[in-house]
Amino acid sequence: MEIVETKVYTYDKLSDEAKQVALEKLRNINVNHDWWDFVYKDVNAVAALMGININQIYFSGFWSKGDGACFEGLYEYKAGSVKAVEAYAPKDEELHRIAAELAALQRKCFYQIRASFQHSGDYYHRFCTDFSVDFKSHVTGSDYYNEETEGAIIKAIRDLMHWTYWQLKSNYDALTTDEAVAETIKDNDYNFTNDGKIFNFFHLRFLDSVVYFR
Repeated sequence: MEIVETKVYTYDKLSDEAKQVALEKLRNINVNHDWWDFVYKDVNAVAALMGININQIYFSGFWSKGDGACFEGLYEYKAGSVKAVEAYAPKDEELHRIAAELAALQRKCFYQIRASFQHSGDYYHRFCTDFSVDFKSHVTGSDYYNEETEGAIIKAIRDLMHWTYWQLKSNYDALTTDEAVAETIKDNDYNFTNDGKIFNFFHLRFLDSVVYFR
C-alpha cells in the first residue's frame, strides 16, 4: 500500500498570498444559503409599522443595471406609524421620511387611501410593479384627491422598495468581506494545502496519511 503524506494548514497558518487564494475560493460561503431571511424579516416589520402588509419580496443583485427589489402587498392607514418607525429605526432618516410622507398624504385624504401592488415584468426593481390606488369612501371626485396624490403614494412605497434593495446589498456586502469570510472559515475549521486550496480529506480515500500543522 502506498502511503502519501499531505501537509495541511489552518487558515491562520497560511501565507498572506495563500490566505487570499482561500478567501476567493470561499468568497460565497456566507451567502450560499437563504442569507436574506434576516433582511426580509426587518423589511416586513418596518413595513407593517407603516401599514404595508407584504405578501412577497423579490430581488436580484447586485451587479447589473436591472437589479433591484420590489414587493407585493397591500397598504392602508396605520395610526401612529411615524412614531413607531422612529422608535424601531431611530437612526434611519430615509425610513422616517417615507413614513412621514405616507402619513401626511393619508391626513390630507382623511385617512381613506388604500393601495395594492404587484410585481410585473422580467426584472425585480421598484418600477417593475403595478399599483392600484383607491379610497375607502370612494370620494375620488373630492378636492383632496388628484393624480398628484396618487403618484406620491406610489412613489413613497417604491422608495421603500428601493430602501429594501439597499438593505439587501449592504447585508450581502458585509457577508462577503475578507473579515466575514475568514471568520466563517476559522469557525468551521477548514484545512488547506500550502497554496490556499481547500483540503478535502475524503479525496484521499484510504491511501493517504495526513499531517496537520496548526
